[in-house]
Amino acid sequence: MSKLQRTLSTYLQFHIKFFFRKYPSLPYVIKWLLISSIIGGLVGTASAGFLMSLQWATDFRESHIWIVAFLPLAGFLVGVLYHHFGKNVEAGNNLLLENIHEPNDTIPLKMAPFVYLGTIVTHFFGGSAGREGTALQMAGAIADQLTKPFRLDKNERKVLLISAMAAGFGSVFGTPLAGAVFGLEVFLIGKIRYNAIFPAFVAAILADIVTNLWKAKHTHYHIDFIPKLEFLPVAYSILAGIVFGICAAAFSKLLHKTDFFFKSKIKYPPLRPVIGGILVAAAVFAMGTTRYIGLGIPAILESFDQSLPFYDFALKMIFTIITLSAGFKGGEVTPLFFIGATLGSALSLVISLPYGLLAGMGFVAVFAGATNTPLACMLMGVELFGAECGVYVAIACVVSYLFSGNNSIYTKQKIGEAKNIRSEHLVDKSFEDV
Repeated sequence: MSKLQRTLSTYLQFHIKFFFRKYPSLPYVIKWLLISSIIGGLVGTASAGFLMSLQWATDFRESHIWIVAFLPLAGFLVGVLYHHFGKNVEAGNNLLLENIHEPNDTIPLKMAPFVYLGTIVTHFFGGSAGREGTALQMAGAIADQLTKPFRLDKNERKVLLISAMAAGFGSVFGTPLAGAVFGLEVFLIGKIRYNAIFPAFVAAILADIVTNLWKAKHTHYHIDFIPKLEFLPVAYSILAGIVFGICAAAFSKLLHKTDFFFKSKIKYPPLRPVIGGILVAAAVFAMGTTRYIGLGIPAILESFDQSLPFYDFALKMIFTIITLSAGFKGGEVTPLFFIGATLGSALSLVISLPYGLLAGMGFVAVFAGATNTPLACMLMGVELFGAECGVYVAIACVVSYLFSGNNSIYTKQKIGEAKNIRSEHLVDKSFEDV
């Protein structure tokens, strides 16, 4: 090496070291920009395919109602699949949360196709379930395969899974900001991992962009009238938030109690969705309506346009709890949107706020109470309904979060900070322990 080459090499090394000392976050940004971009592309594509498949399954079922009669048989097949080949991924979202708290073996990739197939079958044959759980599990299983190629340690793997959940949630609902905060907020109540903020937002935003590039459709909602911010509307919002919080707590408790009932009474797992399928199918044909199965998007949209009866939210709650507790696959969140929106719409009969605003508040507030993610739900309300309703949505989400108590639809969710002084002894415990 000539003297000139040695001089240039020394000069470059000095300036590179100086540059990285001046911008110490740059290696972190470059690394996670790459990883999050891969997550966003893969998860966004998976979410788009899932949403399109779900729309096809829904359209076919609504055009061939007789197919609901085969829900028990479909449940048996899904039960057999998981019982014999998917026991290590059956925990679903709780498996993701458990690995964020205490990283273990890489999440098997088969979780993605299993939950995808199980959810499509559930919706195709008439179960009442959502899509968030499926999107999160697909995202987590796909993203976790990057752990070994990128040689991520345990702390970095936690960031990876948080980013994956953010991407899955943000892309399936078309709410990237809410998705990012949901991933940061959901696993530990009251605390956020700030070292995951950049990867979570990048993954969620890119996943949403990719989903839109595939032309997957999201549902759009509109609130016609939002009252001026005054004392009385705020007081009514607090009252509505209390009702939403109680509803969220009731849903969580009944879901877990019914799940325990099925498991304690029916020892052979594949038979549980058979019984659940019989109950749901019989109810559909007895009532002569498919209003309370599937996602229930038409009823949610209806809740923004008129006051609905109080029994709508209760019936959707019953259908969803039976479907999921029996072992069918899917998420809880879209049914929670249905429950909250229809409950809010019905509350307009006794609370002097516009039914559209109450529907929007209930839409996100019941979800906030059931998942203990008030910040994500505030952002979701703003992204879906516009900033004008932001204060009302925020009030409903915070109050619902507080009044839902120590309950959650996710048993592996941990309490990082207690909601009140009387609950401080529960800090660092999961809801399974509680």
